Amino acid sequence: MRHSARIVCALLIATAGLGAGAAQAAGWGPRVGATIDPDQIHVGLHADFGDVIAERVRFLPNFELGLGDDLTVAALNFEAAYRFRENWDTWSPYAGGGLGLNWYSWDNDFPGHDDSDMQVGLNLLGGIEKGIGSGNRFFLELKLGLADSPDMKVTVGWTFY
Repeated sequence: MRHSARIVCALLIATAGLGAGAAQAAGWGPRVGATIDPDQIHVGLHADFGDVIAERVRFLPNFELGLGDDLTVAALNFEAAYRFRENWDTWSPYAGGGLGLNWYSWDNDFPGHDDSDMQVGLNLLGGIEKGIGSGNRFFLELKLGLADSPDMKVTVGWTFY
């Protein structure tokens, strides 16, 4: 099995684990957005395990798949965020960060010469979140990649509880 195929299999297994973990999470949901450098759109899933780290500090693992710019980026992110307000009825800011496992696969002009790479990155994030009824939430997030992660991501998402 080629090295990149093993990496894809490992990411798929990890993603399945995230999906299974979401069943144990307080909430889960879809996310979609735009990535800058590389210039892509991304889609994904996230889980919200609630305040398992400390009061107002939530564990928020997520998987994002970026497409475009002759490149595919699969990112498995292990992130935590501090929520500044308790009230879900108003827009509430949050900030955090974490590590990301990023798999890059790019297309070359010559058949059979595609390439891939796996890197561990560091992310900083901030956003705002609001309750939208039945305990569900909507969020808008900005993520900055510091080391071996995409430079910037703007994401919207929903969390279902």
